[in-house]
Amino acid sequence: MKTFTVTILSSAMILMGSVQAATAGKVITEAELQAAQQAWGKALISISQAYTEGGHTKAEQTARAVLDGAYGYNLGPVLFKPTLASGEQTFRTEYDGALAYFVGGNSSFANDSGFALKGWQAYEFNNAAVHVNGDLALTMGHVMLTDSNGQVTTVDKTWGFKKDEQGVLRIVLHHSSLPFSAN
Repeated sequence: MKTFTVTILSSAMILMGSVQAATAGKVITEAELQAAQQAWGKALISISQAYTEGGHTKAEQTARAVLDGAYGYNLGPVLFKPTLASGEQTFRTEYDGALAYFVGGNSSFANDSGFALKGWQAYEFNNAAVHVNGDLALTMGHVMLTDSNGQVTTVDKTWGFKKDEQGVLRIVLHHSSLPFSAN
């Protein structure tokens, strides 16, 4: 009986070591996380520029490329809460809801005028905190967006990133809100 117990424990330890070694390459690094956040800002600006240069059609094409490249809709529902959404459309777990928020033009989301079409010129982020757990990372902080008139809009932002099978960070949680003002 003692030999049998030792064999099972040894096998379990080997299996646990194999699982840990297999997932070690999928651990999200701080540098990857910052690069993904920076890329999101550049992507938002690129949608704005596409709109200025080629109108709604070009902006929508760019937004689709951004959603396909940065978001994890290929992994399942994305927990997406846009900055300026309300009512039954506050939470959007499907691709079309996110696309409508960025570029508008969808009668199913008639209140969306296109957040990415506001002439954004500059972007920066400041994380209040980051939590990494293997291939999943969460961030919370501020995003500052500057429009073509030099107006800065600060947004409270929470993101969840998951590293996919190809090692690409995908946004699986995107929550935006405007800071509370007591006045």
